[in-house]
Amino acid sequence: MSKKIKQKCKKVDLVLTDVDGVLTDGGMFYSNGTEEFKKFNARDGMAVELLRSNGINTIFLTKDDSKVSKSRAKKLKIKIFYGIKNKEKKLNELCRTMKINPENIAYIGDDINDIDIMKLVGLSASPNDAISQVKKIADYICENNGGSGAFREFADIILKEKFPDKTKWY
Repeated sequence: MSKKIKQKCKKVDLVLTDVDGVLTDGGMFYSNGTEEFKKFNARDGMAVELLRSNGINTIFLTKDDSKVSKSRAKKLKIKIFYGIKNKEKKLNELCRTMKINPENIAYIGDDINDIDIMKLVGLSASPNDAISQVKKIADYICENNGGSGAFREFADIILKEKFPDKTKWY
């Protein structure tokens, strides 16, 4: 990992993440009725807990308006902003209300609607299976795919660089 990325990790106080394609593999399953199913990785959920226990909050920022995503955020006891088409506008609002600078925010996304916000935050990342345009601008490209621990991998690098002397995370 580059020295530049290590320095950016040390400044992170908030992690924003897309949902579909980052916390899930992007697949959506529908029953014959109106039920929607998504698979989340338990290790990504643990990453949210590890970040929180070390003073770093996580917020879901997604274009989707899914009951499943809302349920996952509720279980993890974190905020979710859904139906967000202009994520960079939401970033400005979060910075203002939370009194935080964009350089202290990390964001992980996988698709075209994540590019603009990724250019504005202090540290950006993408799952390994993100679209090429996202991977071109990401500070860090995860080895893991979306829904397969990419968020956990991103959280781990932030925690290890921000707290280099820490050995017990949970």
